[in-house]
Amino acid sequence: MDYLIVFVFIGVYLGMILGRLPGLALDRTGVALLGALLLLATGRISLDGAWNAVDVPTLALLFGLMIVSAQFRLGGFYTRLTRRLAAADLPPAGLLALLVAASGLLSAVLANDIICLAMAPILIEGCARRHLDPKPFLLALAAAANVGSAATLIGNPQNMLIGQSLHLSFSGYLQTALLPSLLGLGVVWGVVARSFRGRWTLTLAVPEVPAPSFNGWQTGKGVAVLAALMLAFLFTSWPRELVALAAAALLLTSRRTASRSFLSLVDWPLLVLFIALFVVNHGLAASGLLAQALAGVRSAGVDLADPAWLFAATALLSNLVSNVPAVMLLLPAAEHPLAGPILALASTLAGNLFIIGSIANIIVIEQASRFGVTISWREHARIGVPVTVVTLAMAAGWLWWLA
Repeated sequence: MDYLIVFVFIGVYLGMILGRLPGLALDRTGVALLGALLLLATGRISLDGAWNAVDVPTLALLFGLMIVSAQFRLGGFYTRLTRRLAAADLPPAGLLALLVAASGLLSAVLANDIICLAMAPILIEGCARRHLDPKPFLLALAAAANVGSAATLIGNPQNMLIGQSLHLSFSGYLQTALLPSLLGLGVVWGVVARSFRGRWTLTLAVPEVPAPSFNGWQTGKGVAVLAALMLAFLFTSWPRELVALAAAALLLTSRRTASRSFLSLVDWPLLVLFIALFVVNHGLAASGLLAQALAGVRSAGVDLADPAWLFAATALLSNLVSNVPAVMLLLPAAEHPLAGPILALASTLAGNLFIIGSIANIIVIEQASRFGVTISWREHARIGVPVTVVTLAMAAGWLWWLA
């Protein structure tokens, strides 16, 4: 047994659990990068081996879709949409329904993390203007973004990884995941509306939220490119990563928007996290330790090739180490025909359980705190736990019926 590889692997995934390593100023990306560098520096993995370990098509798809999302942010689309939603002449429960629907739909075609990052501050501003408590709407935004993103293979980073690694059909996955995702959005609305019934109002100072002004031409260009992307994903067999890169190239070819503006909105730490985890997991697999671990788990009666065990393990690990590392760890066990939808639905829906289960949750909580709105773990759990339990149960029942 190579104890250094074991030490690095345990250290990296401990960092995924804690969000950092005690005594060091490293976040999850920094911890994963440190682990990958240690394996390279000690010769456990060669540079060629590390390069071959990286799933380039997944990274290309991620990058391309980040540029597409950046187009909508630079065009002020999210700002205009959120302000109009917040100003809609509806009672609080109706406004909540509109927000859940919009957040869920957008997260299915544009990454859920971006939706939360762009909409949360504007949502707080709109709630303050209407003397509404922003907490139920922020919690609904995060939960709906997670649930809605489960509907497609481009809704979140782990789904992109699953789709690329297992070569899943975009339309085939959509047919499988659409119903539980739509029902899940209804669950989000019901849980939040019931939890905050009669407690909608709150007087807050209206914050000053810096946001890009709306540009109809830039937004229209983004809509056209996104529509073309979706049509290509749904009705052609063209490689999704190449289609996404072509869309990014088209958007970057602009006379008015500098390329640095697009690149400044790319989530580089997420791309680095993917690269580092690819290298660390490859180190474990190449040493034979991963196969031994899977065999040991199987001998203990937990067969991850079985759909029920894979679903349960995915949901559990997604809340321990976050969904992207969990999916990377479990992909070698994805042998069942429904393994892709199982991994995607379980990892995404489980992300609502606790704040650390999803980057979207963390983004909303952090954005809220910047504007003086504090959402505690307990307040989040009051929404997240029932939403997670019910949506996971529905997804499990649906997948069992399909099997």
